[in-house]
Amino acid sequence: MDKQAVHDDLERARATFHALLDQASAADLRRKSDGTRWNNRQLLFHMLLGFLIIRALLASARLFDRLPAGVGRAFARLLNAATAPFDAVNYAGSRLGGSTLGRRQLAALCDRTIAALHRRLDRETDTDLARGMHYPTRWDPFFQDFMTLADLYRFPVQHFDFHRRQLTLGGGD
Repeated sequence: MDKQAVHDDLERARATFHALLDQASAADLRRKSDGTRWNNRQLLFHMLLGFLIIRALLASARLFDRLPAGVGRAFARLLNAATAPFDAVNYAGSRLGGSTLGRRQLAALCDRTIAALHRRLDRETDTDLARGMHYPTRWDPFFQDFMTLADLYRFPVQHFDFHRRQLTLGGGD
C-alpha cells in the first residue's frame, strides 16, 4: 500500500470539505441533495461520517482477524440481515448530525478526525495493513466481502467522492 497516496487522498478530501463548507450559502446548505433524502448540510455530515466510522472499523478488523474466519463471515451475514435497521440509523444519524452541527463544528470535527487517521496510518505496519475481516456488502457500495485495513483506509475517500457528486451547492440564491 502506498501510504503517501492515502495521506494525499485524505488531505484532498479534508481541503474539499472545507471548501464546500466555506463556499456554500445558508440556502445552499438547506437545499435538497440529488439522489438522497438529506439536504446538503446533512449530506455533508454523512460524508464526514465515513471518516468518523473508520476507527471503529479498524478496531473490528483487528479483532475479527484474530478469530476463526467463519466467525467473521457469520457476523457479516448477520449485519447484512440487519441492513434495514442500519439504513434507518444511518439516515437518522446523518439527519441529526447535519441539523445540529454548525459549519465550524463540522470543519473542526473533520480536521480532528483526519489528523487522527494520518497518525494512525503512520503507525501501521505492512502486517497490520494486511489484516482484515468480512463486511456486510449490503451496507455500502464500497464495502467488499473481505476488506483489509489498507482497504479501510481508502474507504472514506471513496465514500466522500461518491456523495460529493450528490451535493447541489451553488444552485443560486
